[in-house]
Amino acid sequence: MKLIGNLQQFGRALMLPMMALPAAAVFLSLSGLPWDDWGMSPMAGHLTKAGEILFHALPYLFALGVALGMTGNAVAAGVSALAGMFIYTAVTGSYAGLDIQPTVLIGVVIGIAAGYSYEQFKDFRLPEYLQFFGGPRFVPLFVSFVSLAFSIIMIEIAPPIQDGMAVLGEAAKAAGGFGVFLFGFTYRILVAFGLHHLVSHAFWFQVGAYETEAGMIVYGDLPRYFSGDPSAGAYMAGLYPIMMFGLPAIALAIIREAREDLKPKVRKTFISAALSSFLTGVTEPVEFAFMFAAPYLFVLHAFLSGLIMWLTYELGILHGFSFSAGAFDFFINLHLSTKGWMLLPIGLAVGIGYYWLFRWAIQRFDIPTPGREEGSPLDEWAGDIPYRAPLILQAIGGKDNIIQMEACITRLRLKLHDDKQLDVPALRSLGAAGVIRLGGGNVQIVFGTFSELIREEILKVMKRDLRRVQFKSPVQGRMIPLDEVPDPIFAGRLVGNGVAFVPERGEAAAPVGGVVIHVHPAKHAVGIRTPEGLEVLLHVGIDTMELNGAGFLMFVKEGDTVVPGQLLLRFDLGHIRSAGKSPVTPMVITNPERVRSWVFAPYTAVKKGQASVMSVVLEERDGGGERR
Repeated sequence: MKLIGNLQQFGRALMLPMMALPAAAVFLSLSGLPWDDWGMSPMAGHLTKAGEILFHALPYLFALGVALGMTGNAVAAGVSALAGMFIYTAVTGSYAGLDIQPTVLIGVVIGIAAGYSYEQFKDFRLPEYLQFFGGPRFVPLFVSFVSLAFSIIMIEIAPPIQDGMAVLGEAAKAAGGFGVFLFGFTYRILVAFGLHHLVSHAFWFQVGAYETEAGMIVYGDLPRYFSGDPSAGAYMAGLYPIMMFGLPAIALAIIREAREDLKPKVRKTFISAALSSFLTGVTEPVEFAFMFAAPYLFVLHAFLSGLIMWLTYELGILHGFSFSAGAFDFFINLHLSTKGWMLLPIGLAVGIGYYWLFRWAIQRFDIPTPGREEGSPLDEWAGDIPYRAPLILQAIGGKDNIIQMEACITRLRLKLHDDKQLDVPALRSLGAAGVIRLGGGNVQIVFGTFSELIREEILKVMKRDLRRVQFKSPVQGRMIPLDEVPDPIFAGRLVGNGVAFVPERGEAAAPVGGVVIHVHPAKHAVGIRTPEGLEVLLHVGIDTMELNGAGFLMFVKEGDTVVPGQLLLRFDLGHIRSAGKSPVTPMVITNPERVRSWVFAPYTAVKKGQASVMSVVLEERDGGGERR
């Protein structure tokens, strides 16, 4: 499993350099406009050069991107990768009679070498008089020698490697439509693990060779397509009907099958997800809505994706993209396609088929897609990202549990000291569509297209290092705002500020750690003072003091030290209700003047001990000196 975790990190690193390709595609598309008629003749040449240079620089971009992606954006690793590429290009290009050009594969290899070397030598120590060249500064020196040795070896083995690449391209071509089907099916399945970039990289940047008019050889379906290869685009064209029509149709089916009371929220969320897929080709927000609820349906989706790609291949349709198969890329690159217009009617048919298939499946198998059950993370919370970041960080296990945190388009990619500290229910209530454990502490949390923003806000929280107290849920049930407590004293925040819970089971646990400072004689309420000086009251039920302890069993006494999640008391819900009392349980801070700011999780179902239900920042920093 550790291998899978390393592969998902490598797959994320491969995405970094591809971020430059949309600009290249736009430049090349704009170069075809009638600039001569507008009196701006040189503009076409400028745009062409700007687009072509990005494709020619792909090996360097991949070397840099892979090195940065594997090391958490370590500058020393990136500089080392670029130095290695310059050395490789200079050495291999100095031998007459050998046509050795830097390729994306070479860039990836040198990027891996730079990233691995950084991890091995970032703490490397030399004698004191040489320590200037120790640590990260040693990495460029070491990688330079490795690149020189690698270049000399490549001079000897380049001819058979080039022959092998040609054979690989011919094998892919010989596989025909079935090979395209296998690519489409495998690519879609690996989306679940965040490893789809591994298989796409091989076909989009390695399989097949084409010699440009300038005499340069480019490899892979994507560079060949933009270099004018009339046979390129087979491994990209079939993705357009899926991303532009199939996934949006699934989103519409999910909206249609949602409960009427939740349909407005579902519509708002999934119209956005459908547009994201249609316009940009970002599909995970839709796919993760049913991937965990019905994995077999995702496998069927992957199978259909492969069949659609096979169909477009057999029809001779060729199309390409610089980023993904969305409408933006479709129209920008349509002028380079072969029969590209046919993807639109095919896509409409695919969309209709997907819509009815998923509506039938959701109804037939009662699939709990968002909007069909309580507790679905459907809140429109993009503006709440700074507000929720502290809660997400707590659900991850806190900053001390994070070794590395990166984000791709739709998910946080984390390496943790202990992935058992993850609170999955809390993450789901905070908007996560799914959590994937890949072993070795490697975890992916799917937050959709807000993932990068979430990462940035979490980093800000970690850097601020404010004096913060995090609260766990004391009961299993549903969290509600204090305003909904059926008691004017608590609802009016006269006792203090906080939240409340409607318990489903008769157990209450400590929401925070600290010392028990009060146990009510009626055994229905407990007060805890945290190490930071907050006084927290947990009050089970409204007017339950009148029960005089009947139905309550206390497990702590005044002066006891408790830890978060420790059992405080048991209570008989049936007895409370039969006595005509409300079981609503407020959890309030009775000295709220000590609190500078409050953060509350969404008011949804919670489990006992679930992290991230409330977070507060204290009025003073550690040391008590600076007021906030």
